Amino acid sequence: MDNDSRWQLLYIKKLEVEVVEAFSLLRSGGVEPILIKGWAAARNYPDPGVRFFSDTDLAVSEQDFAKARQLLQSEAGKRIGIDLHQELRHLDTKVWEEIFKDSQEVDLAGTKIRLPSDEDHLRILAVHWLTDGGANKARLWDIFYAVQNRPSDFDWDRCLNCVSEVRQQWIIATIGLAHRYLDLEIDDLPFADRAKDLPMWLIAALEKEWESGVPLKSLHTCLNNPKEFFAQVKKRLPPNPIEATIEMEGSFDNKSRLKYQFGSILKRIRPSIKGIRVTLFKK
Repeated sequence: MDNDSRWQLLYIKKLEVEVVEAFSLLRSGGVEPILIKGWAAARNYPDPGVRFFSDTDLAVSEQDFAKARQLLQSEAGKRIGIDLHQELRHLDTKVWEEIFKDSQEVDLAGTKIRLPSDEDHLRILAVHWLTDGGANKARLWDIFYAVQNRPSDFDWDRCLNCVSEVRQQWIIATIGLAHRYLDLEIDDLPFADRAKDLPMWLIAALEKEWESGVPLKSLHTCLNNPKEFFAQVKKRLPPNPIEATIEMEGSFDNKSRLKYQFGSILKRIRPSIKGIRVTLFKK
């Protein structure tokens, strides 16, 4: 094992300890979180150490969010790097109470931690990957392994029928992309033909993003580097069509993406200006 692999495994072990500490801390205050992405995605891999993750995402109910944030701002909480979510926001439209009721407890280092059901987590992983415009090709493996290594009692109706037809389309298309680019076997899936029938704009947008070599960054973080700042502005004009479609809750049909891209620009312009102003004001 080389030094990089050894460091990665050590770092993952550190994060696993922090997951356990975070659950213990939040539970001590009467808050029950659900872990998403990260370790929850890695457990589907044949070798969990292959799937690197750098932070821990915990979701809590709207009612518990303020209490959870306060607990994590304590001295004990500050030592744990937690990305706290108020429920699932844009990542899923299934109501939180149902997500929680269907959640599962699994063992991590002798502690029971709570994860979404396998059906719910596949939707969350797919939408999270699409939200970034599919920029991280390696994270498509999360979808590959979530499908390939799903439990024998995995229920596709429970996975898909609790969200809109538009979102069902997103999930099926993402599975289709894992089939196209990673050779995921999907012939046994009830929607295999739909998953293989990917819209051409989606394929073109994804391959263009992978070839761009310019990762998306917040504009306010690039103010000290004019070249990087204008590269980021150029990357946003027009917006990534996948990201814009997800942001505007749009369909993956073969129609033009322009209305979603225009809507995305209008939606993002105020927060972007605010972020730039805050950064400049701090100087």
